[in-house]
Amino acid sequence: MIHQHIPATPVVVADVWVHAGTSAEPDEWAGMAHFLEHMIFKGTKHLPPGAFDEVIENCGGMTNAATSYDYAHFFLTTAAPYLGETLPCLADILLHPTIPDEEFAREREVVLEEIRASNDEPEWLGFQTLCQSLYQRHPYGRSILGTEAQLKERSPNQMRCFHGTHYQPENISIALVGGIEQESALSLVDRSFEQFSVRSECPPRTAEAEPPLTGIRRNELRLPQIEQARLLMAWMGPSVEQLQDAFGLEVLSVVLSEGRSSRLVRELREEKQLVQDIASGFSLQRDSSLFTITALLAPEEVEEVEKIICDRLSLLQAKPVSEAELNRAQRLLCNDFAFSTETPGQLAGLYGYYNTIATAELSVAYPHRIQQLQPSDLQRTANQYLSPERYAVTVMKGE
Repeated sequence: MIHQHIPATPVVVADVWVHAGTSAEPDEWAGMAHFLEHMIFKGTKHLPPGAFDEVIENCGGMTNAATSYDYAHFFLTTAAPYLGETLPCLADILLHPTIPDEEFAREREVVLEEIRASNDEPEWLGFQTLCQSLYQRHPYGRSILGTEAQLKERSPNQMRCFHGTHYQPENISIALVGGIEQESALSLVDRSFEQFSVRSECPPRTAEAEPPLTGIRRNELRLPQIEQARLLMAWMGPSVEQLQDAFGLEVLSVVLSEGRSSRLVRELREEKQLVQDIASGFSLQRDSSLFTITALLAPEEVEEVEKIICDRLSLLQAKPVSEAELNRAQRLLCNDFAFSTETPGQLAGLYGYYNTIATAELSVAYPHRIQQLQPSDLQRTANQYLSPERYAVTVMKGE
């Protein structure tokens, strides 16, 4: 358990992180982790469907959940005096969901509709195509939602098996932040998370390392819904075992596209006006991080813009960034970090996230690790990860 007492606030946030996201699924069970997130709220032996929401609402609290590739997490915000009533209910639905057959069938239709709606979203289709092209063996390349065909084949017993396999003590991190003292927090968590479900053993995920790219993997989508073209480019980054490289890529993302004075925004949008918008992004993932550059532009500009981006990545490899650029990026990232740690909910999420993919201690070390980076570090990182000759690209144009 991770705890931080904030005496000045009357609120407590409980954020429970489970190392049971999409990457834990057997290949044929794709979508199970997200579907289980839905079913967690469908009741236990002690809480019939809807009873958990009623308890939380009657206490004036709020709750929600999310699933990603590396985790599922469930969070509760409530006034401190009501935590003793609400946290045991959250623990009950997490550890002992009954997954009723009739609720399973009903909720599957909700998830199937979610999949259909996503397939009508150009941005989702483009990003999913990009990830599938980049990660051809790892689960990071498939949809968190799964597919209609796969979900229709799943059964309540398979979901109970997945839950019993992964929702176990070694896979769970709990962050409690707010107006509760440490002794009370520990006692409440120990009582609430005492009895886990009987262990199961679902089919293992086939562990196969993603080989490095050897060239450019190119896809083009023609979609009637879009007027402006989209250019999406992606590179595989380091795992959490090479965190300093990951932080270097985060700094490079700011150097390239954060604000009007950043390299790609200044040149491609402000000066040459070749794009309507351009952005880069870095996503830290447990096994292999993701670095992206995306642009909104006219179809006839796609080829030139892609070439310029590759040329500018070559420049990053050949010449270190200036001290001024590095200092600006470090300042922006450290300021963003400070702004993201202002509320109990933000802190609980930060601690739980890092403890799930790495260690909680890294969450507070982030500003120091960013400030340690030197121009030579960024040059080395660009050479190692941002090759202008090895990447995945998806171009989206109207029909």
